[in-house]
Amino acid sequence: MRFTAAAPALPALRPAVQAARVVRHSAAIAFADMRAVYTWKVWIFGWLGRMLAQVTFFTLLARTTGSEEHTAYIAVGNSVMTCALECMSVVASTTWERLSGTLVLLCAVPARPVWVFFGRSLQWPISGSGTSLIALLFLAPLFGVSWHPGQVPALVVLVPLTALTTYCFGLFLAAFVLNANGVRNIVSNVAYLLMMILCGVNIPVSQWPPAVQAVADILPLTHSLHAIRLVSDGAGASRVLGAAGLALLCGAGWLLGAYVAFNRFMARARGLGSADLF
Repeated sequence: MRFTAAAPALPALRPAVQAARVVRHSAAIAFADMRAVYTWKVWIFGWLGRMLAQVTFFTLLARTTGSEEHTAYIAVGNSVMTCALECMSVVASTTWERLSGTLVLLCAVPARPVWVFFGRSLQWPISGSGTSLIALLFLAPLFGVSWHPGQVPALVVLVPLTALTTYCFGLFLAAFVLNANGVRNIVSNVAYLLMMILCGVNIPVSQWPPAVQAVADILPLTHSLHAIRLVSDGAGASRVLGAAGLALLCGAGWLLGAYVAFNRFMARARGLGSADLF
């Protein structure tokens, strides 16, 4: 009797499909966290109210010291900044795996850790996109920003792009904070404040020295915010797409950096037999 090797029960999944499955399952945890932290009332009257108050504060401050054009500039910049602020929460929420005792288990699984952590905090760019769109479309017009109906679809695309690319930057920082849990809030706050200063939120990037502009150019927010400002100014599609493409390129670069950093963390943890590297 002849025997032949049995075919595998399931075909081997391509890496992209495997990554998507890991992100989908880890995102389920993110949304569970979101439901535990916020009810719709808490989100609207707590978080959203706080962010709109922040935008209003900086815009009113600009109104007392600048022209109407400058006031509108500040209103747009700080409305977009709200999603970047929320996306920096990934730095803290990534460390929740250590606090909950599951980081050691993640070191034992074959999945690439970057996809686990990418999905783990996806609630932040989703929530941040909603906050920023509300601020842009409903609050900013009170300060002289006008949107034509044809510009709204571009905003609906560019704001989530801003959130996701900034989220990738935050994910890169989170890979290092896994070993320094006590500074997670310091790192996220410093990163947020640096973006607020350098990326054209309140001060045009062109006003900084070339060395500072070079730092701003590697941050996705610089380019995605520029794309949104181009939409506000009625610029052509080619210029908007060019700025958005640069934001996407920067975000991909930071995601690649996070991929390498998480892999090295896990490889070292497996080599030492412990996720407590310090």
